[in-house]
Amino acid sequence: MLDLMPSLGSWRPAVTGQRLAVATIVGSGGSVPRPLGTSMMVSEHGEILGSLSGGCVEGAVVEAALEAMRDGGPRLESYGYSAEDAFAVGLTCGGELEVHIQPYGAGSPELSLFAGAQRPAALIRRLDAGGGVMVVDDPVRFRAMESQELAKLLGDHPSTLFAAAAQVEPLLQGGRAGLVRLAPPEGCIDGWVTTERLAAPPREEEEPQPITLFVESRLPAARMLVFGANDFGAALLPVGQLLGYNVTLCDARPAFASQTRFAGADQVVTDWPHRYLEAEAAGGRLDSRTVVCVMTHDPKFDIPLLQAALRLNLAYVGALGSRRSHRQRVEALLQAGTPTDSLDRLHSPIGLDLGAVTPAEVAVSITAEVIAGRGASRNNTGFPSLKDGDGPIHPAPIHPAPIDPAPQHLTQEDPWT
Repeated sequence: MLDLMPSLGSWRPAVTGQRLAVATIVGSGGSVPRPLGTSMMVSEHGEILGSLSGGCVEGAVVEAALEAMRDGGPRLESYGYSAEDAFAVGLTCGGELEVHIQPYGAGSPELSLFAGAQRPAALIRRLDAGGGVMVVDDPVRFRAMESQELAKLLGDHPSTLFAAAAQVEPLLQGGRAGLVRLAPPEGCIDGWVTTERLAAPPREEEEPQPITLFVESRLPAARMLVFGANDFGAALLPVGQLLGYNVTLCDARPAFASQTRFAGADQVVTDWPHRYLEAEAAGGRLDSRTVVCVMTHDPKFDIPLLQAALRLNLAYVGALGSRRSHRQRVEALLQAGTPTDSLDRLHSPIGLDLGAVTPAEVAVSITAEVIAGRGASRNNTGFPSLKDGDGPIHPAPIHPAPIDPAPQHLTQEDPWT
């Protein structure tokens, strides 16, 4: 639905006040042409805005949308390939789609909201009989428990709002789309649904069904800022990109940053690290998903950079170095006026304690720690963070005992004969 909203202000059926229906992909399986959240709008005269499958099921969806506008009830339709009937309406790619169809009357407040928003970052729609929609302008900073609008959408039930927070926030903050199903409060029938007509009045024998929300969030990729044009920085770039981050390499030394091995980064910047970080923050190009990895291992770069990073609301701030380097780093930061509680957010030495040694292994250790802390209050991987340990990062190597050049021959008493 987010992709259609900028076009509604100039689409004739919407401008002239016709009844409309919105068909949205809310579930899929197998090979499908379009992702969750893709929507198509149908007017009461059969005009279409958008596409769900590139032509495979559009005709059937239009018929279902017109029927929904005639009877006034939302519905959930399933489409898939039928091997028994090659001419059946379905997806020739073999996938399956679940499409929610919601009719809106002429001049409905929801349509006015859709037409008035200039492609907001996120949208939350209630798909069951309760109905309703809300726009989220800042998904990254959205807090469900603090949102009066979400509470109203859910019927002002605190227990339901609490349950929603755990599912809605990760979708919003991750820039994803998905269904959220919540158990209705005891004695509440607002969430009653059927797979045929979601707005049909509940019969006495029917049990209340889950409250169903559909969350759509469209955010640019989260950023990973790697400071330090060295072997460890080079190894971290492709791993960060593999996890979906937009990766920037920054180093103050042109001769180092200009090496071809860093050309694969999304951006390569030659600037003093702290100055670049502060400029990006001031320009609004960082958010609470941003990851900062300090690989320079040089106090003249590290200390000003970490001071700046620990003042910001970032997802992760880590710094490479030994435990001795970490103690010196903490002392320098405290002398520079960094609050003690801010140091608790510093992952130093950086990474999970996986026994990593090579640059590639260290890159895996770092990104494992980033993943462990993403969307969670603590690391629950089973591997401790290096910052929480007190022994040497790299234990002394264990040398194997010399091999006896003339081992005794096995006898019949030996257990392995």
